[in-house]
Amino acid sequence: MIYLELFVAFLEVGLFSFGGGYVSIPLIREIVLTYGWMDDEMITHMIAVSESTPGPLMVNMATYVGSTQGGILGALIATLAVVLPAFLIIILVMAIFRRFISNRYFQGMLSGMKPCIIGIIMAMGIYMMVQNCCGSMISGIDIIAVLLVIILGTVFWGSRKIKKNGISPILLIIISAGAGIFFYGFR
Repeated sequence: MIYLELFVAFLEVGLFSFGGGYVSIPLIREIVLTYGWMDDEMITHMIAVSESTPGPLMVNMATYVGSTQGGILGALIATLAVVLPAFLIIILVMAIFRRFISNRYFQGMLSGMKPCIIGIIMAMGIYMMVQNCCGSMISGIDIIAVLLVIILGTVFWGSRKIKKNGISPILLIIISAGAGIFFYGFR
């Protein structure tokens, strides 16, 4: 039964996550919470692990959830289900793409989707930031997390003012990891 649930759930994610891995996070979160496979804290950890491992975020998250719920077979089924729609859609799109690429309505549709995708990514980023900085309101605001967000944001935006391209995302991740280890690892 779990294998069928994993297949159907991640097939839905694969079908309706137009715009990339970050757009899929709210949908995966909703599905995982609905099925009761994880709680919010575990989802946050899943996202962190999925972002830090090589490969597409949505595939990593599907593999992670599948492996926690159904072992290796569950991971394979969830991964297959999440990539199957994109694989089939790409084959179909490539077959008819040449006919629509110059169509102004098609171009308008793609242009209209960009703000929506940006909004979804920003909403998820803000949600994750608030969740990590505030956690549950019972424990209160994590001042260190808030300060780290401010410092890292300042480093990021300040580097864009100094350098044209700004700081490398890899370097920013390394700085974030070091700051996290320093402030949270030695407590």
